[in-house]
Amino acid sequence: MSDSHSTQSFETVAIHAGNTADPLTGAVVPPIYQVSTYKQDGVGGLRGGYEYSRSANPTRTALEENLAALEGGRRGLAFASGLAAEDCLLRTLLAPGDHVVIPNDAYGGTFRLFAKVVSRWGVEWSVADTSDPEAVRAALTDRTKAIWVETPSNPLLGITDIAAVAQIAREAGVRLVVDNTFASPYLQQPLALGADVVVHSMTKYMGGHSDVVGGALVVNDAELGEELAYHQNAMGAVAGPFDAWLVLRGIKTLAVRMDRHSENATKVTEMLTRHARVSRVLYPGLPEHPGHEIAAKQMKAFGGMVSFQVDGGEEAAVEVCNRAKLFTLGESLGGVESLIEHPGRMTHASVVGSALEVPADLVRLSVGIESADDLIADLQQALG
Repeated sequence: MSDSHSTQSFETVAIHAGNTADPLTGAVVPPIYQVSTYKQDGVGGLRGGYEYSRSANPTRTALEENLAALEGGRRGLAFASGLAAEDCLLRTLLAPGDHVVIPNDAYGGTFRLFAKVVSRWGVEWSVADTSDPEAVRAALTDRTKAIWVETPSNPLLGITDIAAVAQIAREAGVRLVVDNTFASPYLQQPLALGADVVVHSMTKYMGGHSDVVGGALVVNDAELGEELAYHQNAMGAVAGPFDAWLVLRGIKTLAVRMDRHSENATKVTEMLTRHARVSRVLYPGLPEHPGHEIAAKQMKAFGGMVSFQVDGGEEAAVEVCNRAKLFTLGESLGGVESLIEHPGRMTHASVVGSALEVPADLVRLSVGIESADDLIADLQQALG
């Protein structure tokens, strides 16, 4: 984070970091620089450091500065999608023969990237319950280069003690990567807890309006930041200027949205825990959640994601998803509107038959910012 924002509150940083007034017109919102190339002041004389928008674009620069400030990092990088960010990170950190510890509960696309793509490059991986630091330690090998964590995890809402795993990573000389998508930097800042890299799907809470796809990496290590920027440019999966502008716009309301997401999710969870057809509710805000105390320590609130299991098995869970009306049946998460899905058949179909396979009776909710009373009524009628 730059010195100018280091003492400011999150809400102020979200609105102002990277968002300087346009010097030509005074526009308070950064312009969309929908441009591919830039006039040079003589051969090699780059005006403001810009030559070609794959390498750098002013709108993307504004977003990247904002991302770094929000996560308390030194370097932020914006990509075309969350998986593009993950791919760049893995190809920067790893070489054939290296090993990565991945969680036993993770986004299906992340698992697919490891199992079907990176493994063909000669990178090995093994699964550990990252909610148990000693299980992570036991999974390390002399070829391990990174530990990958999601907290809260997708879709079982598991919690990992970031500081404890960061200590294990430091002792082993490996990088700790934390996917912070479910929490957002408003609720949790992994770099401050010892992580080396923060990953985001900006499609979710950062954008917040289900109208943009993007990904991000944030680091504190300047050398690693330069390496990532080199690979970002060399591989080219960058965020376009309009996408960067949309995420910047979304981030300005991140704090107020996350407060409402968390408030609504808490109310929805209270209803679900009392419903006769719900056998189990997964939400770190519940005192009985095994990771509740750690989540309360490292998160400002517990977020808008809720999962639950339904009596009657897979078909009953699918029927709940199909009966919902206000909750939209769809993949993704983090928008202002509420979504419902069946992970086993939708977002996590790629993990079927693996150590990451999710329960067939599981339903996942992305609780939006509508009236909590209306959301509860919809779930009650969907459950029957």
